[in-house]
Amino acid sequence: MPSNDTLREFYKEDNESCPYLDTITRTALDFDFEHSCSVTLQTGPHIYGCLVCGQFFRGRGRQTPAYTHSVDEGHQVFVHLSRGTFHCLPDDYEIRDPSLADISAALKPTFLDSEIRELDKREGLARDLFGRRYLPGFVGLNNLSKTDFINATVQALAHVRPLRDFFLKCGSGDPFDVQLYLDKTKREKNPKKIKENRKRKRNGNGNNGVDATKEASTALINVTVRPQEFSHLAQCFGELIRKIWSEKRFKSTVDPHMFIQAVSVSSKARFTIGKQAEAGEFISWLLHQLHLGIGGTRKAGSSIIHKIFQGTVQITTRKQKITNLANSTANNDDEDDRLGSEDEEEVQKMQEAPSLEDKIEEITTDSKFLQLTLDIPEKPLFKDDDGGLVIPQEPLVSVLKKFDGTTFNDVLKGKISSSTNGDNNGPVKRRYQLKIMPDYLILHLARFKRNNFYNEKNPTIVAFPVKNLDLSDYVFPENQNLSEKSIRSMSVKELKALLVEHGHPEMAKNIIEKSDLTELCVDLFSKKFSNFLSNKFNLIANITHNIPAEVGREGQHDPLEEGSYRCHVQHQASGQWYEMQDLHVQETMPQLIGVSESYVLIFERKGLK
Repeated sequence: MPSNDTLREFYKEDNESCPYLDTITRTALDFDFEHSCSVTLQTGPHIYGCLVCGQFFRGRGRQTPAYTHSVDEGHQVFVHLSRGTFHCLPDDYEIRDPSLADISAALKPTFLDSEIRELDKREGLARDLFGRRYLPGFVGLNNLSKTDFINATVQALAHVRPLRDFFLKCGSGDPFDVQLYLDKTKREKNPKKIKENRKRKRNGNGNNGVDATKEASTALINVTVRPQEFSHLAQCFGELIRKIWSEKRFKSTVDPHMFIQAVSVSSKARFTIGKQAEAGEFISWLLHQLHLGIGGTRKAGSSIIHKIFQGTVQITTRKQKITNLANSTANNDDEDDRLGSEDEEEVQKMQEAPSLEDKIEEITTDSKFLQLTLDIPEKPLFKDDDGGLVIPQEPLVSVLKKFDGTTFNDVLKGKISSSTNGDNNGPVKRRYQLKIMPDYLILHLARFKRNNFYNEKNPTIVAFPVKNLDLSDYVFPENQNLSEKSIRSMSVKELKALLVEHGHPEMAKNIIEKSDLTELCVDLFSKKFSNFLSNKFNLIANITHNIPAEVGREGQHDPLEEGSYRCHVQHQASGQWYEMQDLHVQETMPQLIGVSESYVLIFERKGLK
């Protein structure tokens, strides 16, 4: 009988003739779970999956669980879960066989650039090993006990096209370049000048109250993305996105176990299994962590997350400072020892009230945002005949009044920072003006409020259009007063800078003549028809929160804990809307989406390629 060394040398010469490939049981394979050894519970880069029984083991050398399993059970074919290579144990040689390509695709899905471009045009159904048909990108996610808020958020973000394409491209692990609009803001480092600028800003002098400690500028740069250097959370998120959109799955559902474990570790159990949370808070936390995990910095526009979701809002803070101008020497008068003089002084003090002077200060700052939080009007106090609350309806236009650019809203003292409030003892109001809108706008409808005893949900239905949401009345761009004459007087450098500033740098690449570049800028920034679609948005994802009928009444359970999340997304090729709640995927009508209890809305700007 030949020795193991002889067999190893033989199969190294002809790896395709491995005699154990027919023992592989594909229906037992499930690569969605965490890659940890089933014997020692260890995790690491050297975990192997048995292709016969589907269990995971550590190592492949002698005295390792994988080697022992191969000898005891007679299971010879294993796959390295990190590298995707196939090995035969205990003979210990690598297997290279084209018949294993489907297992590689199920373990690590990869997408070519041509396949990514055709995703939104594909209408065909895929088939899993059990014969069940499913639509790639519209598959169910398993609920691991109150993780539906994570499932709904992932389903919504998986249909944001530039974010999806970015993580699909990361599947190969090879570096690639992306174009980002990096904010090259020069900040003042001299402490004395910073203090002078802040004092000038409080007094409203210089730059009309705008922060003078920095000089804003935006530049288009090419950034090299290295997927191998991503954080563990970003890698797990990208792998989950690729599995959702893969058409070579062994099963028609996806288990987000690895991603949820990474979320639990990164958030220090803030978002974890068995603990319900708000989807609005989770999506804000997740986008920030993904921004940092793929190499983003504190500078605006330093990652693909900022390029997709980041906008600019101008915040004007109005403070009323009350000063007492009463004569401080009034208390230094000579004392009167006459009988009854004390009564005379009290009457005099009551008649002479101290003179006050109201001084209003305004501070204007520009702030970046990844999502806009909207306050919903309070629910009514009156109940219906059955003891339930009357559910009102509000149009989205009235909820967006906070950002109309003219209304000053009262600010609670708990939400005012010490640097902004200072020694102010009067009321504080703020006005919000949207300067730059992102290509993908996230609206968070604040439905939950925590009181001293329990969570309270506002059931008000916010009605909104699924298509052609016009936000022109809420956007106040810096170049809104640009005239055709001012554009024609600009140099080539200024025209290109204008295109870069407003997100159209690619338009100037193939233009040589200045006249052509000038006409392009005139069409974009001066003529009304060019801006007709610039601030119109279509809905691409909607996260709703539903509670049972008996929850939310007096003496009943917590609506946040007892409720559930679901997500509505649209199939671009057919235009059909789907409702996804954990493992359940079904068709729905767009008329029902606009009147649901929406919680997080994601809109896409019209006209994007």
